[in-house]
Amino acid sequence: MLEKQKTISNQRIINCLITDYGIEVTTLTFLPLGADLNVSLYKAQAVDRSCYFVKVKHGHHHDISVAIAKLLHEAGIQQIIPPIKTTHGQPIHYIDDCTLIVYPFIDGQNGFSSNLTDDQWVILGKALRQIHEIEVPSSIQNQVRRETYSPQWREIVKQLFTHIEVKLIDDEIAMKLIRFMKENTKAIFRLVDRAHELGQKIKSQPTKFVLCHSDIHGGNVLIHGNNLIYIVDWDDPIMAPKERDLMFIGGGVANVWNKPREEEFFYKGYGATEVNVAMRAYYRHERIVEDIAVYGQELLLTASGGANRQEMFNHFVAMFEPQGVVDIAFKTDINLEI
Repeated sequence: MLEKQKTISNQRIINCLITDYGIEVTTLTFLPLGADLNVSLYKAQAVDRSCYFVKVKHGHHHDISVAIAKLLHEAGIQQIIPPIKTTHGQPIHYIDDCTLIVYPFIDGQNGFSSNLTDDQWVILGKALRQIHEIEVPSSIQNQVRRETYSPQWREIVKQLFTHIEVKLIDDEIAMKLIRFMKENTKAIFRLVDRAHELGQKIKSQPTKFVLCHSDIHGGNVLIHGNNLIYIVDWDDPIMAPKERDLMFIGGGVANVWNKPREEEFFYKGYGATEVNVAMRAYYRHERIVEDIAVYGQELLLTASGGANRQEMFNHFVAMFEPQGVVDIAFKTDINLEI
């Protein structure tokens, strides 16, 4: 996200870090990261030069990401970064109408901007296997959404096409998106229809649900040092088949993670497993449909977003580039018989 949301001032955040976390902050810098319009991210530097990663979420949340991080960290999974607690021992803090979470700042790059080494792919595979095998207490499962193979996003995409045929929008980015969607109507409805067909087939299959990150693409893997990696952004976990996560390996989000060698080393770490290829194909189609729906609603139904609108449009178009997610989803589905 290029532009921070107008929620609370930098000085208000700094005062909170000093008073409620005991961190003597000297500077607070906005970080133009992530795609969630309800979240603003910052780097805070203290008097002793130590640095902190600060997440400010609009609204008050009993943040499930904190409970998940605690569960996985206590299970010995080293690729998890637990939050820093307040002076009163709380992992989150409410400030005005926002929720604030503070983490140690890890200086590194994510998997969008830097390639994982062979060893790091093995480490990622091992970590994800540990996550998928962890026993999740019912107290946490009750807070985590469960896979239902809902048609929600497919219906929204269909509605967007109805919308662009009957309503003109006086916005340059919206008009560019309308043209692009019309030029790619066939591909978009192929995604929608195939996601529906695959979803209908697999939802009746007996499948074990495991804890999934749900968005384990390169942007949510932080690379630090030679072999250190961290899985970040646990905002939207789900209890689902393991393929919900495994579809990202080789899936091509942001036109990375699309090489056979990467999959080879990931599965060296993950270990022997039977991947339901129909389910993986479903998730690769459905994930794109969701992005089309989300970006489409933001750009076609509102004029908000400021500088973020161009970034959202760029993300939308990039999905249809060669070796991007659409290309790979269709290749995944070729000759698939279920």
